[in-house]
Amino acid sequence: MKKTNLSDHDPNKIPSGKGRTVGVVIAEWNSEITEAMGDGAIDTLKKYGAEVRTIHVPGSFELTTAADLMLCNDKKLDAVICIGCVIQGETRHFDFICEAVSQGLTNVALKHEKPVIFSVLTTNDMQQAKERSGGKHGNKGVEGAVTALKMMELQKTLESNS
Repeated sequence: MKKTNLSDHDPNKIPSGKGRTVGVVIAEWNSEITEAMGDGAIDTLKKYGAEVRTIHVPGSFELTTAADLMLCNDKKLDAVICIGCVIQGETRHFDFICEAVSQGLTNVALKHEKPVIFSVLTTNDMQQAKERSGGKHGNKGVEGAVTALKMMELQKTLESNS
């Protein structure tokens, strides 16, 4: 199967972000990658009418705490997108960070009952990260923004049906 641009979405299937506020947390580690992803997420959210609040944290491990703090301290937030990049090295550090962040963000989403989007690249090398942060395979930040818009719409639909 040929790999394609994973960020290609049908704009007719992306819900409006009007009246929604989304937090974007961007890890500073591997900033060449995460800033490109952050720009993609922010541009996409604004394109669909959402208000955006952005903060930066030192690395991907801190995404969990920042997402929790944002949701605790800003009751207007409808979702949070967490952007990071962890590149495989020679030690098991990669495994520990990736597992902690994925589990941590899941816990934050469940605690606050709001979408918390995992836009963390977990790649084997820098080239793969570049390909997924605006390169030939799209931009994981754009994908995170589209996911946030869709999950906020899902939450709205489910809450109106109950």
